[in-house]
Order: sequence, then structure tokens, then C-alpha cells
Amino acid sequence: MAAIEFWTNGAGMPSAFAQRARRAEANGWDGITIVDSQNLSGDCYVGLAVAAGETTRIRLGTGVTNPFTRHAAVTASAIATVNAVSGGRATLGIGRGDSALAHLGHAPASPEVLARYLEQLQGYLRGDEVPFGDGGDLHRLGLAQQPAGSRIQWIRPGRYPKVPVDVAATGPKVIQIAARLADRITFAVGADSTRLRWAIDLARSARAAAGLDPGGLGLGAYVNVVVHDDPEQARRLGEAGLSLFARFGAMHGTPTGPTSETERRVMQGIHDAYDMTTHNRSGSAQAAVLTGEFAREYGIFGAADYCAERLAGLVALGLTRLVIVGPSRDAERAEIDRAEAQFLEAVAPAVRKAVS
Repeated sequence: MAAIEFWTNGAGMPSAFAQRARRAEANGWDGITIVDSQNLSGDCYVGLAVAAGETTRIRLGTGVTNPFTRHAAVTASAIATVNAVSGGRATLGIGRGDSALAHLGHAPASPEVLARYLEQLQGYLRGDEVPFGDGGDLHRLGLAQQPAGSRIQWIRPGRYPKVPVDVAATGPKVIQIAARLADRITFAVGADSTRLRWAIDLARSARAAAGLDPGGLGLGAYVNVVVHDDPEQARRLGEAGLSLFARFGAMHGTPTGPTSETERRVMQGIHDAYDMTTHNRSGSAQAAVLTGEFAREYGIFGAADYCAERLAGLVALGLTRLVIVGPSRDAERAEIDRAEAQFLEAVAPAVRKAVS
């Protein structure tokens, strides 16, 4: 079995994110992602570049960007630059978009738009010439010569590893698209093994149907985990992230994938109550919908041995990367540090030992 990677996350201004990345590396995390939501956080690529200069080992990625706010060439150039300055440690995490688009007045991009964007993005990252998608109007200038297509000329294949494209996926359409066009998928379907098994099987089937090797697709998951001897306190500490990720499973009101009656009821309730002005905050209307039963099914909240056992079961399904969504950023600093320390000191080693 491949070694499991544990990733954490961050947000904010580049200097603060770089400090977070430096601490994460020192504490033993394998990777760290940064939010890309221009109205809520500093620029993600500046943050990743600054963090690259403050670290030597930890992998760096967007968590996640979208196909709306930047042309595919701009996204590819930005993450390839981070890859170069970090010595090949960059990953491009991308999804349909959420808060970044909402604060511009838009819903998430359609699966079809995401698919076209991924095709272009992969071409740019390989150093290929990408056709002008809309035909362009450069001919109106009457130039003596003009480019016939679009290529990032400074990308030199082989100098650094190609940046892997990792799609954050929840619903069946995006999972199938990602299986065909991405290098990795990080599922956002919760910690319910039934839901994750469904998502993994769907991805592998879609990959095989496209004539590609299912074993060549990296599989990961975003998992809400808070370590605390009191499960109810753990849930309260992680309620912002839990309500945020649970909403992805019912983005348009109807839950996707296999769901229990509890999951369906709460996910629909979160959708109906969701207040984007309190996105990813404790004490929000959406967090108030959460129940202890739902938290036990959709997330992992409790003592270290319980968390380790649940996570080892998920890794056994074939996951090689877990992005741990821990305590809410607006929780008390001491509680955040305590939960993270328990995860790194007790949970992560136990999971690695169980699946080795």
C-alpha cells in the first residue's frame, strides 16, 4: 500500500500563511493547502510562493481554485511558478468554485465548464500549445505574424515534475470528469465509508471507461477531524468546517451519493439555512443545523484512538492523501493547537502503523 500523506490547510495574508506552512512542516505535516477566495483571503499564489521560501519539504497546493476567476493560462503559469520556486513541491487543487464565485455574484461553474478548463489547464502544464478556445480576435490588429495557439513558453518539461492537477469532487459528474482529466481526485463526501466507497468505485470505473489505468489516479479525501476526549466538544470546535463541507453534498438542495436518513435531513437543512456571509464560521445558521448523530456519520470527532481507527478504515479503501479539516479558525487558539498536537502525536502515527 502507498504511503499515506496528511495535509493541513490555511488562509489569510501571505506572511501569515507562510508562518503557518513553516510550523506545519516543523510539526510533520506532509502538505498544506491555501484557500483561493479573493474576497475573503489574500492571494493564494503569492502566499504559496512566500511559503516556498520559508520551507524545504512540505508540499504546497491550492485548496481550491476554480475555473472562473482566472484564465487557464494564468492559473497554469501561477502554479508552475510556485512549482519552480519550491523545487517541484506544488499541487494545483481545483473545483467548481464556491465562496470565490459567490462574492462575485455567481454560482459554481458547471461541470461542462470545469471539464473544458481542465483540458486547457493540463495542456498548459505539459508545455503544449493550447488552441484559442473562442477563436480570438487578434487578427483585427493586422499583425505581420501572430501566434496560432497559446503556450506557456517558459515551461520546460523535464526541468521540474509536471504540476499534478487535483480535483475536489463531490457529485458523480465531477468525479467522472476528474477521473478522465485529472491526476488526482480529493473527494469531499465526508468520512462515511459507504459514501467514500461509492465515490472511489465511480472514479475507477470512469477512469477505466476512458481507457486509462485506474491505478494511475491518486485518491484522497477532505475529512473533518477534531481530536478531543469529549466528542461533543470536538464537534463544536469543528462545526464551521463540517457545515461547509456537508453543504457541498447538497449544493443545489438534493444530496448526492448514498446518504442515510440523518445525512439527507441535515444536508438539506444546511442547504436551506446556509448564509454565505458567515461562510466557514462557528455559530452560523448552518452550523446550528448540525446534530451529534450527523457529526458521527459525516465527520470524525472524538478521542485519538477512535479517530485513528476511523481514518485507518478510510485509508484501507484506497486513499493515499487525507486533507484534515480540523477546528474552526475562529476557535480558541489553545484548543486549535491542542487538537492539532493530538492528531500529529497520536492519530497520524497510529494510522500509518495500521495501514503499513
